[in-house]
Amino acid sequence: MSKKENNTRPEFLFGKRNYIIMLIGAVFIALGFIFMAGGGSDDPNVFNPEIYNWRRIRLAPTLVIIGLGIEIYAILAKPKK
Repeated sequence: MSKKENNTRPEFLFGKRNYIIMLIGAVFIALGFIFMAGGGSDDPNVFNPEIYNWRRIRLAPTLVIIGLGIEIYAILAKPKK
């Protein structure tokens, strides 16, 4: 009585291309959050207008939304066999 050996390779849910696209999307999201960081004041009694600059108000949220769109595309893209 011998057991049959199953030498098949495990199959990943996504293809290599999908994982590369996901990595690119994650980089966009991380870059957006990095751009949002900072701008605060060390002294709570002093207002720092740097918190409302273009990079934090426009660029960073746009990068995060683009990154999320890339992630959705990576999930929905059909992997090449």
